[in-house]
Amino acid sequence: MSILSILHYIIWNGSPEIFSVGPFTLRWYGLLFALGFLISQQILYYIHRVEGKPERDVETLTIYMVVATIVGARLGHVLFYQPELIWTDPLSIFLPFEFSPEFQFTGLQGLASHGGAFGILFALWLYSRKKKPGQNYLQVLDRIVILVALTGALIRMGNYFNSEILGKPTDSPTGVVFINRVTQAIEGDKDKAGNLVKSVTAEKNTDLPIGANGRVPIKLFIFFKPGISEQDAGFYVRSEVKNILFYLSEFVDEPANSAIQFQTIRDEKTNQVMARVNTFGISRHPAQLYESISCVALFLFLFFIWWKHKINLPEGRIFGYFMIILWGLRFAYEFLKENQESF
Repeated sequence: MSILSILHYIIWNGSPEIFSVGPFTLRWYGLLFALGFLISQQILYYIHRVEGKPERDVETLTIYMVVATIVGARLGHVLFYQPELIWTDPLSIFLPFEFSPEFQFTGLQGLASHGGAFGILFALWLYSRKKKPGQNYLQVLDRIVILVALTGALIRMGNYFNSEILGKPTDSPTGVVFINRVTQAIEGDKDKAGNLVKSVTAEKNTDLPIGANGRVPIKLFIFFKPGISEQDAGFYVRSEVKNILFYLSEFVDEPANSAIQFQTIRDEKTNQVMARVNTFGISRHPAQLYESISCVALFLFLFFIWWKHKINLPEGRIFGYFMIILWGLRFAYEFLKENQESF
């Protein structure tokens, strides 16, 4: 095995969920989203202490920011990407759970950063109207965008865990095969009666050559529950697994008109069947990580500008740097991303 084959692509099979207790599920995205606000609040306390501003204003600003970000980001997603929710299921816009087919805590499914940006700008305008000494609109924006950059880095990391906002296929050594949606679909609901699969793992397949345009060989190891026969396991692979791989074509490249390539092995000691499936994953630009790393660098740069000038900082300078750099990078990264919506 050559070093080139080891580095040529990465398989990401991490779960977006940390743990579940009954209907409640804690997800990495939600945790990182919340951490962004918690860490930002502590930094804002520090900024207010250094500048001699009342620390009690931090609680007020935090409330404005949390409400504006969630409401703005959620409304932005609905208006731009799911407007049908307004007349088909309006309660789902802000309810973090669903009742059908059974009660389940889901969190807010779908947040748009541009909606959050509008929400924050409007909320800070409302906050600055109180005319607090030394806290006019531009001065508040200068401090808040430092924290927005850091929170944005954590949110994009959450997108990575969710395998969303996918990049375009690439032959770069930094390419990532997002396979967790596939393995989760094959596993299905483990507690459901009649479910055959115990677990699924994925590895690189170094026995086959790497294709063009991000097409890379991978092996899926499907471990069936004890007692499942090789015949039933084989039928499941040829029917269900084949359909899943074909349906999830943004993550794997499984030909539609050819038989799925697999072999089954039975462990006599455990009476368990394992199926090894040969298919091709799609190595993509980890656009979420590109943006996350860029946001960390932007946070450090903006914080340094503030630390160097503090209260002597010309109003709007940090905000101007933020707008030019962040949206300039976002524009550039769009060329590395797949379209998020068909329109």
